[in-house]
This record gives sequence, C-alpha cells and structure tokens, in this order.
Amino acid sequence: MLKELYNKTIILAGHKKSKSILGFVSFIESFIFPIPPDVLIIPMTIAKKEQWLRIALIATIGSVLGACLGYLIGYVFFNEIGIKIFEIYGFDNTSFLKDKISSEEGVLAWLTLLAIAGFSPVPFKLLTITSGFVHFNLFYFIIVSLITRGSRFFIIAFLIGNFGPAMKKIIEKKLLKFSILASIVLIIFAYLIYKFLLNFVG
Repeated sequence: MLKELYNKTIILAGHKKSKSILGFVSFIESFIFPIPPDVLIIPMTIAKKEQWLRIALIATIGSVLGACLGYLIGYVFFNEIGIKIFEIYGFDNTSFLKDKISSEEGVLAWLTLLAIAGFSPVPFKLLTITSGFVHFNLFYFIIVSLITRGSRFFIIAFLIGNFGPAMKKIIEKKLLKFSILASIVLIIFAYLIYKFLLNFVG
C-alpha cells in the first residue's frame, strides 16, 4: 500500500499543478501523510532546474504551516485526533514527555529531537503533534522547523537543480548519512540559538 502511494505521489510531480500539489503534500506530511516532499521535489527540480529555488520555498512554507497545524492538533485535539495519528505509526503513549521537558535540559533535548526530525527521515509529524501536546515554546518550535525543513529542501533542490539527475542517486543513497551529519550541525546551531534567546529574553 505504501509503495503504491509512493508511486502515485511521484506521478503527481509531472502534473500541470505540481507546485500546488507539492505545497499540499508538504503541508499534510508535517502532521499525517507518510510520504516526504522529497519524492516530489527531486523529479520536479530535474524537470525544471531553473525553478529549484521556488520549488524549495514552496515545500518549506507548506511544511512549516503543516507543522503549525500539527502543533495545534497536539495542543488542543491530542486526545481526539493526535492519538489516532500516533496509533497509525505504532505509538500510543506520550504523556510521560510533559515532565521530561519542564527543565532546561528537557527543552534542549526537545530542540535536538526537532532538529533531527526536521532534517532526517525520522517522522517529523510525530514531533510536531507532540510539541503541541507538551506545550513546547511555539516560537522555538517555528524557528527550528523553519531552519531544519528549509535546510533539507533547499539543499536537495539546489543539488538537483545545479548538478542534474546524477545527484538523484547520490542523494537517495547518501541521504541518511548526510542527514545524520547535518542534524549534528543543526543540533549545535539550535543549541546556540536557544542559549542566545534565553539570554536575550532574560
């Protein structure tokens, strides 16, 4: 079923309204849809290399807006909607997280998880919903989501747009390793932002 959905999503990349579809897929992927926007970004950028910047921007905006909806679901409708989404992915208990994030170390740990999920294949949607559920700072949430999702989509679109289809296989094979490395960098970056904002607000 997932393979069939994946193939159908790829076909949509050639649709005349592919950019609107990309925005929509990026939006719903942030809180429920299992197929990442990369599946559309790669073939769309191969077909229209000169538009790589626009394609990445659409994916980023859609993804961050979807993340905000995921946050709202977790914040207001976790028991009604959020828990059902979690069950789809094999999780059914996140109540223990509220206590874990009450300390400074907990906030940093959550920033780290968001950075990893935003950039890597880790299900980002589970973190968006849980962020709302634990009432994580919305400002930090949006900033980290914007940085990580934007970095991921712009890097992929840039590589495909400037180096062509040859980069497709490299990205597909090395995405996990690259994501881990990039996540480490983003974790450090997120920590520096967190400390700066903490000192600025304080």
